[in-house]
Amino acid sequence: MMALTVSILRLLVGILAFPMFLLNFLGLWNQICKKWFPYFMLRCSVMYNQQMASKKRELFSNLQDFVGPSGKLSLLEIGCGTGANFKFYPPGCSVTCSDPNPNFEKFLIKSVAENRHLQFERFVVAAGENMPQVADGSMDVVVCTLVLCSVESQERILQEVRRVLRPGGAFYFLEHVAAESSTWNHFWQQILHPSWYLLFDRCHLTRESWKALEQAAFSELKLQHFQAPLSWKLIRPHICGYAVK
Repeated sequence: MMALTVSILRLLVGILAFPMFLLNFLGLWNQICKKWFPYFMLRCSVMYNQQMASKKRELFSNLQDFVGPSGKLSLLEIGCGTGANFKFYPPGCSVTCSDPNPNFEKFLIKSVAENRHLQFERFVVAAGENMPQVADGSMDVVVCTLVLCSVESQERILQEVRRVLRPGGAFYFLEHVAAESSTWNHFWQQILHPSWYLLFDRCHLTRESWKALEQAAFSELKLQHFQAPLSWKLIRPHICGYAVK
């Protein structure tokens, strides 16, 4: 009965979102989405940072513990978007950024100019699952926030994270995830997921990302589930923490 209800409500939402599904069927939506999504994220990241600032400061408070032999923290941010995390990184941090959407670059450059405490290295246009431009064992820290929800393969991106991290390096994450299955939030996540996936550039509402992290063969994993203080109830279920190679 529940599955039937979800299917019917999904159909109704799909009818309302029909123009978007039609554009996707015609092969036009992805191009449109890639262009408008950075503008959406620019506005959304400001609001997200306001509501999540204390959690981000807490999460990134021990980044300096992973400074390598060079004495300077070398950090790779996967799916960097507009550079919303820059203000939370420690002074002197050497930052390399990657994102599969080249339309983020102009917004990223603006964030670099506003965060002179960092040493910006380069912007790499690449999916997190395949970053040949980043050498093996070259990073002290890899950061990924609100990215595992939209990647094609969580397993492959975590393999890449382990490849580019030096031994003893750390992977930091902050992600929205599926709600508990017995909740109304999970019910609505299931209903809205197909439309949400298209509208927000392949973002999955119902991913249990903690499972991929637990299976990723890190030597140590510190993971916390929490309800984020966000306006959008659908994405309040979150996980955060870090894993050591």
